[in-house]
Amino acid sequence: IFVVLIGFTGVIGEMSFGRATRSGPIDAFGITMEKKGKRKLGELLGGIPVVGALAMAIGYTVVMGWIFKYTFLAFDGGLSAMGQDMDAIVGSFNATASAWGANVWVAVAVAVSFFIMSFGIAGGIEKANKVMMPILFFLFVALGIYVFTLPGASGGYRYIFTIKPEGLLDPYVWIYAFGQAFFSLSVAGNGSVIYGSYLSKNECIPSSARNVALFDTIAALLAAFVIIPAMAAGGAELDAGGPGLMFIYLVHVMNGMAGGRIVAMVFFLCVSFAGVTSIINLYEAPVASLQEKLGLKRVPATAVIHVIGLAAALCIQA
Repeated sequence: IFVVLIGFTGVIGEMSFGRATRSGPIDAFGITMEKKGKRKLGELLGGIPVVGALAMAIGYTVVMGWIFKYTFLAFDGGLSAMGQDMDAIVGSFNATASAWGANVWVAVAVAVSFFIMSFGIAGGIEKANKVMMPILFFLFVALGIYVFTLPGASGGYRYIFTIKPEGLLDPYVWIYAFGQAFFSLSVAGNGSVIYGSYLSKNECIPSSARNVALFDTIAALLAAFVIIPAMAAGGAELDAGGPGLMFIYLVHVMNGMAGGRIVAMVFFLCVSFAGVTSIINLYEAPVASLQEKLGLKRVPATAVIHVIGLAAALCIQA
């Protein structure tokens, strides 16, 4: 319900706002208040979500460092070598999330984002998404089919599809659902404003917003159809959440599966692709804002933002 409502209000609104002003959020808000002689105030307001997007990008960068590290461990055999020893699995994640535990991989995440974004929207982000997103969906579908064949996976599907009508009376269910949809569609992060400013006049914005909401939901469902049935097949507690879900409980489950090493490789590769598309979307608003306000070329603006992102992410990781 909330994905539909936000997709056809917030996403359409932000894309339309960007295309109408042909600007990023700072100039877009400034333009709207210019006739009232308050352009500076408008630009100040437009800068708030840009700073917010940068802050979220920095947080994502830290997590992406963890994901890249675990992707490497999946391919190099480090994850499967831990077996189902929970002490070893927990210890590995604690070491990764502790001071300087993934600093090299955080730098790798920033380098990958910088490389893609340096080529611009059409040359970098669009081309990368055209490759990564189809591969992401294909791998998740293949992984989902494999998980479907595992004994005990049916418990995960029951968990997903069991309807508890009494839950609809809990206001927190609606609040969390709204927050999830709001965050997942990146409304107010101003990515939609930026991308809207690049759209041609012939582009149908409601159709674009529909596709954003549709494929975002499909990706989320595919992830759920892989993770939750896999945990059920491994006998894990399905109410687990937070970072431990991916880096502890799911690793434990995959290490106990037949062909678990291959599953881990495919899964973390999928998550890597999804994570990269997320951080380049979040970094785009600050990069575009530097280009607009300081007149920087694409590569220098991208470099400045990523140096800031790397420094802040390493401080967080420390």
